[in-house]
Order: sequence, then C-alpha cells, then structure tokens
Amino acid sequence: MSYLIISFSHKNTDLLMREKLAFPNDNKKNIFLKNILKNDNILEIILLSTCNRVEIIMSVFNIKDATNHIIKALSYHSDLNYDKLYDRADIYENDSAIHHIFTVASSLNSLVIGETQIIGQLKDAFRFSLENKYCGKELSRVLHYSFKCSASVRTATSLGTGSVSVASTVVTQAKEIIQDTKGVQVLVVGAGEMSELTIKHLLSSGFDVILINRNKTKAQKLANSFEEHIDVRDYKELKTLLDNVSVTIIATSAPYPIITKDMVSLCTFNRYWFDICVPRNIDDINLLNLEVFYIDDLQDIVNNNMSLRSQQAKKAFFIVKQMSFEFFELLKSLEIEPVIKHIYTRGNKIIDKKVNIAIKKGFIKVDEQANITKLCQSILAEYLHEPSKIVKRISKQQECGFVSKTIQSIFGLKNTINHESDFNCDHTK
Repeated sequence: MSYLIISFSHKNTDLLMREKLAFPNDNKKNIFLKNILKNDNILEIILLSTCNRVEIIMSVFNIKDATNHIIKALSYHSDLNYDKLYDRADIYENDSAIHHIFTVASSLNSLVIGETQIIGQLKDAFRFSLENKYCGKELSRVLHYSFKCSASVRTATSLGTGSVSVASTVVTQAKEIIQDTKGVQVLVVGAGEMSELTIKHLLSSGFDVILINRNKTKAQKLANSFEEHIDVRDYKELKTLLDNVSVTIIATSAPYPIITKDMVSLCTFNRYWFDICVPRNIDDINLLNLEVFYIDDLQDIVNNNMSLRSQQAKKAFFIVKQMSFEFFELLKSLEIEPVIKHIYTRGNKIIDKKVNIAIKKGFIKVDEQANITKLCQSILAEYLHEPSKIVKRISKQQECGFVSKTIQSIFGLKNTINHESDFNCDHTK
C-alpha cells in the first residue's frame, strides 16, 4: 500500500482551471468518488474541494496506475485536456504525500498563510468520505495525525491569530480602498459560512452590512446571530442594490455567475466588487467606475501576509517535518507491535497448556499453579525483552513490512496477525 495525493491549487493552476475542476456539491463528489473506487487499485479516497484547491488523497496499490486513472477521471469531470492536467498536477507519493497533507492542514499551503478555514474544510472532506465508506483505516490514520499536526502548529506559532482568512483579506482590501468606513454600506450576497466570516470582519472594521440571499429566512437567521443590526433585503432587490452600494462581496455556493452583464448599469460613483467564489459568481464585466476583484487578485495582500509571517512559517514547517517523521515511526510501531504482542500471547498460552499438563500428571500441585505460571511468564518476559527491543530498532532502520513478515515466519505466526489498530479519530465530530 502507498499513499498518493494529486493536488491542484492556486500555486499550479489559474482560477479558470480551478473553476472547472471544482466539485460544487455533494452529489458531484459522490458520483466522482464512487466511480474512482470501482478501480481495484485504489483502496481509499478523500476529496477536498475548496475555492483554492482540489486535493485527491488516496491509499493505492500502484501509484502510476492510480495517477493515470485519477487524471482521466478529472479530465472527464472538468472537460480539460488529460495532458494539460497531468502537466499541471502536483503529485505526492508516500513521505512527500504525508508532508503535503500536514502542510495543507496546518494552513502553510493556503493562499493566506495561517487562515483558519482549511482545517474545517479538511475535516468535512474526511467526514464525508468516512460516512460514505470511501475511506477507512489507512487514511483515517493520516487525517488524524494531520489534525494533530495542525493543532501543534497553532499552539507553537502565532499563525492562527489575527486576520488570516480569505474573508478577512477581502475586508482588509476593502478597508484600504474606502479608508473611512463609518457609515459605509457593504452588500454581502450569500448566507453561508464564508458570508458569516465576512460579516464579522466587516462589522469589526466599522462597515454597515446589507445582507441578501435567495432564501431570505436563512439570511435573517444569520443576521439575528449578530448583536449589531444587519439590514436584510429581498433577493429581488439585488440589481437595485448593485447600482447603489459602493462595495459588494459575494460568497455563494452557486456554480455559475449570478451577477451578469445585463444586471449592471453605469454609475457616477466608484464601485468595488469582491467575488470570493470558485466557480466565480460575477461575470466578466468591464464598466467605467467598476473594479471587480476575484480570488486570485488578492495576491499583493497575500504576499504581505507571507512576509509578516515568514519567521513563524519557518517554525511551523519544522513542526510539519518533525510530525511527518513521527507519523511514519508510528506506522512502523503499528506494524511490529502486534507481532511482538502475539509472540508473548502465544508463549503464555504454551505456559498455561504445559502447567495444566503438569498438574494432571501430578508433577506439580494445584495450589502451586499460580506461582509457577507467574515464574514461567517472568522467564518468558526476560527472555524476549532484548529480542523485542532489537526487532523494534531494526524495524525503524529497514523496511518494516519485511521485518514483520520475517519474524512471523520464524515464530510460525504467518497470516495470524491482525494489524488493525485502535487508531480511532475523533476529529470528525
């Protein structure tokens, strides 16, 4: 079994390609993942699809065959050329795959370094695969440890503090443009998690918020969750509001543009629209006094974020490297520990059997059974102690599977070991 990750992100693809690769709803994810797992070479799979990335996380038998199968499936899904996708894809195998997913979970691979949304998105992707039986023991171990790594990075660094999300970056950009935010209205379109984060930052920056959503009840519920007043409007007012409000931030899950050219009129004042959706929700519109920012247009503010956090990022990358090593050490121990445990268990069974035979033949008395059993067990433990330490040490230096199989063959344990561990993950809750 090998770990494999095929990654498309803001680092290797443009916004247009990410729009085509995106999985906007659970139904599309289900169809894709079910078809992928029809291939016997792919054992487990998790799909992470966000505004900035598509990550296919897998355990596989053959890396080359699995890679070709995934790229073909993504080509069919996105209607993009196979060779173009293959050339753009970042492909991570085994050690590098673990390091990559730990980096992603720790928000070191995000557009905004230290942003806090990615860990929730990764947990959601994991939960989705777990509930639909697309992943099991192997990827559960990986994701469990990636969440542990993320928590360690947040604890040891300041990367998770301050304004470090895409939503906060957008609000920061709007604030730099407007400067005096008092009394300035911002139209927020959408009532999901991204809109909630956006509103929090808008209110803390002194903006007044107008909220609009196709489902007005959902919009009102979101508005009621804030202490500050939020003006909730009917969705039919969208066109009028676009022509009268200077700043609009759109964050919906619609897989198509909901603001089109025919909805927009020429205005005498400057307007600034921010589309933080993938696929984009604002059409290509060139109009006087209108500036549209898409998610990739935030690069300047992101670069500034990078420079301010560079020292903390170095510390975080060291943690990721260290925990990646620890993870593989853990896998080795999970492989060899059951073998050693089974040797002891088998030895204790032999002790019980021989002691019972000795009692039946009158070699020892019944009331001596407990003491003699303890004596035999202590002899066994002392005899196996040093070999056990040596086996553990060798398994860390050489290919663990080979060591495990050799020990099983020597002790006649082949095909008797259950390598399932109690490596349960509570991070999906």
